[in-house]
Amino acid sequence: MLARTLLAATVLLMLAHLAMAQEPLATYKSLSPELALDLARAALGDCRSRGYQVAVAVVDRFGGTQVILRDRFAGAHTVSTASGKAWTAATFRTSTTELNAVSQPGMMQAGIRNLPGVVIIGGGLIVEAGGSLVGAVGVSGAPGGDADEACARAGIDAIRDKLEF
Repeated sequence: MLARTLLAATVLLMLAHLAMAQEPLATYKSLSPELALDLARAALGDCRSRGYQVAVAVVDRFGGTQVILRDRFAGAHTVSTASGKAWTAATFRTSTTELNAVSQPGMMQAGIRNLPGVVIIGGGLIVEAGGSLVGAVGVSGAPGGDADEACARAGIDAIRDKLEF
């Protein structure tokens, strides 16, 4: 009986020690406002060079808006669509093109299309640095999600050397 009690007490002490060993605060990487703006400008510039009038949104790792740029002749709807794509990519931690593929009607994840604020159209990409999610970018207004995504990728590529901090 005494051996069982000692064993139980030892296990409880070990569990308590493990619980206390967890860090009370978390640290994470994030995009500076300047870098988020550089990304948005590069994506907008790439789309503009292709003849597309778009809006670009950059969000932080939690989906909070950092930057929104809208070209002069981009439709009014492009701002909310670009923001929705960026938010969706950040909060689901994957591109909106990939989400589109796995959430088709009849598929197991089809229900995510009905969640408030989710925009599952190509053009939303996550931004990573050193293996960590630091934000996402969404582009809207080019003729199709693949063109939106190409501009978003160009924006990320333009700042890639600054991401490895």
